[in-house]
Amino acid sequence: QVRLVESGGGLVQPGGSLRLSCAASGSGFEIRYMGWYRQAPGKEREMVAIITNGGTTSYADSVKGRFTISRDNAKKMVYLQMGSLKAEDTAVYFCNGVMFVSGIIRTYWGQGTQVTVSS
Repeated sequence: QVRLVESGGGLVQPGGSLRLSCAASGSGFEIRYMGWYRQAPGKEREMVAIITNGGTTSYADSVKGRFTISRDNAKKMVYLQMGSLKAEDTAVYFCNGVMFVSGIIRTYWGQGTQVTVSS
């Protein structure tokens, strides 16, 4: 069983910064890639940033230049450093992991962490 747990959400003022963390736990899995998605009220979940096992990254256009995704393979963690935050970044942020588990590719989601950008 693979479990993803996010931390680091909260309330921040416009222009501020916040760092999200996601820890993957369990046994018998190999991480292929991990990422962050977000869902604002009344909107569909959208990809924010993805990082492959080899370190290749991809970002949504709306966050390029402001957010940075990184990972620590040894600790099985992924991070999202968010800067120059805007009100429109307010959403629940979900950690996502695509793993090999017993030879099968499976997708896992964390429970989500709320990020609110407001003065």
